[in-house]
Amino acid sequence: EWKSGVKKDHGFSFSGHYALAVQGANDALAGGSTSGSSGVLRLTGIWELLNRGNSNNGSLAVTLDHRHAFNEPAPADMAGEIGYIGLTNTFFSDDGFMVINLNWQQRLNDGDSGFIIGRYDPNDYMNILGYVNPWSMFTNLAISLDVSVAIPDSSWGVGAGHWFNDQWYVLGGVNDANGSGTDNLEFFKGGSELFKYAHIGWSPSKSRRYYANVHLLVWDVDEREDANASAANGFSLAANWTFNDTWMPFARYGQSDGTAPIYNKAATLGLIRKFHYRSDVAGLAVNWGELPPNPVWVSKTQTTVEAFWQIQFARNLEIIPNVQYLKNPGLNTVSDDVWSVGARALLSF
Repeated sequence: EWKSGVKKDHGFSFSGHYALAVQGANDALAGGSTSGSSGVLRLTGIWELLNRGNSNNGSLAVTLDHRHAFNEPAPADMAGEIGYIGLTNTFFSDDGFMVINLNWQQRLNDGDSGFIIGRYDPNDYMNILGYVNPWSMFTNLAISLDVSVAIPDSSWGVGAGHWFNDQWYVLGGVNDANGSGTDNLEFFKGGSELFKYAHIGWSPSKSRRYYANVHLLVWDVDEREDANASAANGFSLAANWTFNDTWMPFARYGQSDGTAPIYNKAATLGLIRKFHYRSDVAGLAVNWGELPPNPVWVSKTQTTVEAFWQIQFARNLEIIPNVQYLKNPGLNTVSDDVWSVGARALLSF
């Protein structure tokens, strides 16, 4: 109630959460670890400074993280311990203080159009389906996102979007291809090496965009000299649909050229189930991916299966156990099958 009053009187809204994660695996490479744990404190503020209360409002947005490991490796680094190409866990690293968002968000055309400029994560806008929430749903990057895309990180850039009507929309943007949450706000350190994307989508209505959506993404990334990463490009096609506000099947397929993406081909199928009587959510998904050509790979393809159960333990507390099955990890010379079991806790305020 107090936060609502601050927003009404001053146009400032804020929220935060503290998240914990533990992850273990049944096998590791020689000298590797089979368990890790980490915590993340995230604070978000949005200050409506222009046309407050109007559909053409403008806001300053800031998101700050502090990511810290309790023991090494952090869950975000576990993939390297088991020879898996990708990330078995996303946010839970040991990267310390990070500025995720520092941008201006402007609505135009009575809210049907808008743009964002500054520092932001393009993955919060492009190629989004309703099940993407690595804090409390799937945690493996290959299932949360399409890793046939040379996925960018928080970076300086500009993006824009427009609804043509209540169903069709388009968005796109350009970002620093070398940006990351750990770059200490460096501005285009590698020069004009850019990540560009365009996305067109359809939904039965604006309000259902995240729950019923079909879209096509095309993207291109420049060669990055300092990172020794080749130029790459590709497309991603994705869809999800929610039935009776309970079941949500989803599917993705992406294809790319170049060695910058994790996969050159990737396909994902999955299903989300909501339990309304206690606000729980459960999910199961499988991903198959073809790695870019590289003589060091033990296997040219990887298969990932993940299941989670988001337990709404209390109003502001979620407990999320999950299990992953990793088939043919690309750098694992010891085992073709690795199991990973983990749990997250999310306390919001």
